Amino acid sequence: MNDDEKGKRFLELIDEQNNVQWGIVAKLTSLISSNWDSASVQKELEELVEKHTSITKELNSLDENSSIL
Repeated sequence: MNDDEKGKRFLELIDEQNNVQWGIVAKLTSLISSNWDSASVQKELEELVEKHTSITKELNSLDENSSIL
């Protein structure tokens, strides 16, 4: 992948990561409102956290030479 492609992918991932982070905040807010008693929201939160982890790993792999960040 050349630098232009890496830069474009980096920006896409940052945007996606930002959206996932807002989703995590929304799910946490919902869980707090339910007194932490919603298995479905907990599962959705777990899935968002896994997605965030995956995005972060891909972001880190794009910047193997510390050139983008």
